Amino acid sequence: MRRRVWIPVVIVVGVAVVAVAGWIGWQYLRGSGFTDEFPVDRGALAPTGRNPYFVLEPGYQLAFEGGGAQLVITVLDETEPVDGVTTRVVEERETAGGALVELSRNFFAIDPRTRDVYYFGEDVDDYSGGRVVGHQGSWRSGVGGARFGLMMPGRPRVGMRHYQEIAPDVALDRAEILSTADTVTVPAGALTGVVRVQETTPLEPLTSGSKHYAPGIGLVRDGGLALVRYGPAG
Repeated sequence: MRRRVWIPVVIVVGVAVVAVAGWIGWQYLRGSGFTDEFPVDRGALAPTGRNPYFVLEPGYQLAFEGGGAQLVITVLDETEPVDGVTTRVVEERETAGGALVELSRNFFAIDPRTRDVYYFGEDVDDYSGGRVVGHQGSWRSGVGGARFGLMMPGRPRVGMRHYQEIAPDVALDRAEILSTADTVTVPAGALTGVVRVQETTPLEPLTSGSKHYAPGIGLVRDGGLALVRYGPAG
């Protein structure tokens, strides 16, 4: 996903034994407490569908503003084969002061039964002065040891902890669900029943970020960016 502006925090690391049951059989590995393997039937995954907090329907769009930056997320009418799965392409276009900063093509698939949305990678173009200057954060499941992660559970519950991106030395974002009942006010409206997610990465262990997802809409707040418009692409 788009590179976030992380907020420094102090993290105290301890040793714990995590015992977890249920949650559609996910396994907690290596004592981290974050699920990093998802034994799903890849053949059943679909490029189109709707999770209560994540929409994968062509033409759907979210627009954000904040801190002089703008972000537009568009579900494209395009698919991409990644790691043996037909994924949906979701474009993220970030600008600042009217200039393009980053353009990424993200690859997602949804389990029609559970409505879990899985993340299979992204192609990233970083811009400066109207020219591509890098591709930081690009990865694809099945390449260089990378594996797909879970972007949003179909039934999020407080305490769930899972990797969203599993690409060694490139992208290891992980999420912990802190609330499923927040109230958030953004330019697009006052929203209830909002899921609050804290994101961290072992690549930057002293930083974290937060996101909010509203039912029927999807992402509504990403750090300092707030939703201003959602619905069919205009």
